[in-house]
Amino acid sequence: MTVRITTIFIAAAAMGFALPAQAASTPVSPDKNANGKALVLVPLTLTKIDDLDFGTIIPSSVSGFVSINATTGNRTFGGGVTGVTSAVGHRAYFAGAGTPSQQVIVTIDPPTELTSTAGDSITVLALTLDGPARKTIDQTTRAFFFGVGGILQIAADQPEGVYSATFDVSANYL
Repeated sequence: MTVRITTIFIAAAAMGFALPAQAASTPVSPDKNANGKALVLVPLTLTKIDDLDFGTIIPSSVSGFVSINATTGNRTFGGGVTGVTSAVGHRAYFAGAGTPSQQVIVTIDPPTELTSTAGDSITVLALTLDGPARKTIDQTTRAFFFGVGGILQIAADQPEGVYSATFDVSANYL
């Protein structure tokens, strides 16, 4: 990826020198900021790309749930829970690398609850993988990717706060 960016930059610079002299006096708009990023995977490693985020919800006097789909990242909710549309959350996303066609078994060790700084808790009903736990490393890219979603049980009149917990994800390369 770096080579491609460097090559494009050099080609653009060469084109700039090839333009007629009168074009140099034409006003040029200021530089625009841009961000770039790259994911570098080392064989037999597992890397977190995104955290699991259930978004912002509003509880009521009726219990309910909020879930994030491990495959699509879409959020659903039910019971007495209302989702805030400006903060929908997203699935966790991971990447790994290894030998082409190698099999990998992914496991998740979910927490039993999320807690707030005030000591309140939310029950974690499940954390789920997108697809089967056995993944196959791509023959061309030598990488594999997977999402993690889950379901939270929201109590009636759940106290406000930011709730969090950590969970472990393991990859057993076969």
